[in-house]
Amino acid sequence: MLSPRFIPLVAKQLWRRRTRSILTALGVSIAMFLFIAVQSLQHGVHEATSVTAADTTLIVYRANRFCPATSRLSESIENRLQKIPGVADAIPMKVVVSNCRASLDVITFRGVPTDDLPHLAAKWTVLEGSLEEWKKRSDSALVGERLAQRRKFKIGQSFDSSGVTVTVAGIIRSQEPQDQNVAYVHLPFLQRASRTGLGIVTQFNVRVNDANSLESVARAIDEEFRSEADPTQTRAEKAFVAQAGADIVSIVGFTRYLGWGALAAVLALVTNAIVLSVQDRIMEHAVLQTLGFRGGLIGRLIISEGILLGLVGGAIGAAAAFVAIHFGNFSLSNEGLSVNITADWTVAATGLALSAGVGVLAGLVPAWQASRREIAQCFRAV
Repeated sequence: MLSPRFIPLVAKQLWRRRTRSILTALGVSIAMFLFIAVQSLQHGVHEATSVTAADTTLIVYRANRFCPATSRLSESIENRLQKIPGVADAIPMKVVVSNCRASLDVITFRGVPTDDLPHLAAKWTVLEGSLEEWKKRSDSALVGERLAQRRKFKIGQSFDSSGVTVTVAGIIRSQEPQDQNVAYVHLPFLQRASRTGLGIVTQFNVRVNDANSLESVARAIDEEFRSEADPTQTRAEKAFVAQAGADIVSIVGFTRYLGWGALAAVLALVTNAIVLSVQDRIMEHAVLQTLGFRGGLIGRLIISEGILLGLVGGAIGAAAAFVAIHFGNFSLSNEGLSVNITADWTVAATGLALSAGVGVLAGLVPAWQASRREIAQCFRAV
């Protein structure tokens, strides 16, 4: 370990070659910005698709259908769903999206019966407006916080998408990723506005009594409607998101290589800067040895330069990525389902730790070479 009293010396050595140090730190910050962005995207996919022990929701969809516009189920099967053993309740839902393909900016309407709203609202925090205001008007909407921030919606504002015009009655915050990018409206209103007709819904959100019975209840539901004109395909909510957004998940999986490539770029930049710095200071190292600095201490000083460059550049890149993601409210949507790109402090902390680790790796070889070089050899190398 390097004593803190040597930190000013390390900083001074870097500042003496300020142009090289600044350019290296900027290169590190750009690579770290990319790494944090990729990690945040992967974190969003994990959050949206990973099933946990607390998940008790099934999505009942029309079999062999994908985009919400192609899934049509009769609202009347709600009573049959609720009679299936293990089902706590079933909420019919009409879904209308502005774009069914993968996109960064999609408005998704979800029409729900007024009486079923309390079941959904149990997980919400109403930031502005109120649920009572939503109940008063048939064309009112409860808008997810992320969608409201991205589109700058305000209470009382009207907006139109996919031929549906609604007025914002409330802005909600939810821990559920799929609630953050949608507008909840009255089911009959959305059925009429979308011209699909009353009594037709896109899906049912079924809540089960026991999270361990998700698969068995899903099989029972599909068996119940197997011979119907509109057979069903039932999956856990997050498994449904994973399948509907399979293209997005695949793309995000590929970006993992992009993130590691960014780290490799950081390693190359910092290594190059340290190697050049050590070559410039061969005589200085001889002087330091003459003054009593041992080879191990000189090696630790060089490694500390790599750590400092990595931390400064990494901090700049991580801070820039965190701000851009936090205020950008970016989401990848496909078939009306969203993967949120979320800024998380743990991701930023991981990025900084990796930056420091890369700095150590970058300095190992130059430090080893400098620590083993004899005084006479240093003077001959000049």
